[in-house]
Amino acid sequence: QVQLVESGGGLVQAGGSLRLSCAASRGTFSNYAVGWFRRQTPGKEREFVAATIRWDGGITYYGDSVKGRFTISRDNTKNTEYLQMNSLKPEDTAVYYCAARSFYNVYRDYASEDKYGYWGQGTQVTVSS
Repeated sequence: QVQLVESGGGLVQAGGSLRLSCAASRGTFSNYAVGWFRRQTPGKEREFVAATIRWDGGITYYGDSVKGRFTISRDNTKNTEYLQMNSLKPEDTAVYYCAARSFYNVYRDYASEDKYGYWGQGTQVTVSS
């Protein structure tokens, strides 16, 4: 079973950039679709941010609130998924999680957090105004 560890979070001013990394171990990364989700309020559902749904990262989807600002990518040689976040806004403040799942039906439900079986511990991103 794959294990995921996020890194790269921190404090940044509005308009700045951060790159999050999701490193996978104990599994073959190219066997999984990988998504990023975020939780802005404790206890609330996680919001879909982005996903790569092809083994090489060649097909990507984004949540409406981050389109044009965030870019998801993967490097299978490093077993790592990235989330480049540009033009950050205070409303991007959240705990960001990466998650992995099988490719089965992923075109239909890539944004559904309950379809992802493997999760990292999360990394905090704080954007100051």
